Amino acid sequence: MIRLSVVIPVYKGEKSLQELYTRLKTSLTAISDDFEVIMVEDCGGDRSWKIIEELSRMDQRVKGIQLCRNFGQHNALLCGIRAAQGELIVTMDDDLQHPPEEIPKLLMKLNEGYDVVYGTPMREQHGFWRDIASQVTKLALQSTMGAKIARNVSALRAFRTRLRDAFANYQSPFVSIDVLLTWATTSFAAIPVQHDPRQSGESHYTFRKLVAHALNMMTGFSPLPLQFASLVGFTFTLFGLVVLIYVIGRFLIHGRSVPGFPFLASVIAIFSGAQLFALGIIGEYLARMHFRTMEKPPYVIRTTSQSGSEEGSQ
Repeated sequence: MIRLSVVIPVYKGEKSLQELYTRLKTSLTAISDDFEVIMVEDCGGDRSWKIIEELSRMDQRVKGIQLCRNFGQHNALLCGIRAAQGELIVTMDDDLQHPPEEIPKLLMKLNEGYDVVYGTPMREQHGFWRDIASQVTKLALQSTMGAKIARNVSALRAFRTRLRDAFANYQSPFVSIDVLLTWATTSFAAIPVQHDPRQSGESHYTFRKLVAHALNMMTGFSPLPLQFASLVGFTFTLFGLVVLIYVIGRFLIHGRSVPGFPFLASVIAIFSGAQLFALGIIGEYLARMHFRTMEKPPYVIRTTSQSGSEEGSQ
């Protein structure tokens, strides 16, 4: 029987964790008795860790990991994925918008031979700005995953544990689990699943955070922005040649150059803006290279909690 690991990043989830555990236990027990639930508490500042400790003492299949500070959802996911001991891994959010009852659908699709299966919401229950930000993130993913599968990316995903070998030595503070999975396979699939409204609180993934995540993905995992900067530079070089030909042609035909300071100032402003834009993109890449040379870790574990094991700090 295949062992299953469910990895859940937890951030201010105190109001949903107990129900999430109950529904997970019911759903997973119907599939297999050999499973584990790994909850990674990302320092939300509420009672989430206390609840995780209680659950782990009550059920040895629940393992809690508390990070030293807030590292972000994907960093917490990476921590949980590396701690997983099952042959298959399922990731999901802690807010019950991903019904645990949908997990068997993902596993059935995975059994068809795919390496990664996403649970794509039939209808997303987010706010207007969150929906727009999600689309921005998916557009950023297209450069590394391909347009077809990027449109179906979701935090509810199932994949084979062996895929993590492809990013076993990854240590950058900028993490995208979906991009890292593309390092190991191209066998992706997606199925429609139910997506419920949030039962309490509100999303902590703001528009600004999602746009920043998209920028990190593009500059951290893809050469697309640099290629775009090169295209902009090439385009404005052609534009400059056209302007030069126009100026020389006007001088030869009419015996005078193009009059007016506004024309010259406009051309200089355009070229200066293009140069600064390209330098800004190069600067983003240099900044990420700088952070990687610092060997800043993607996460740091404060303590773990599991029934029958000693708690420790790292």
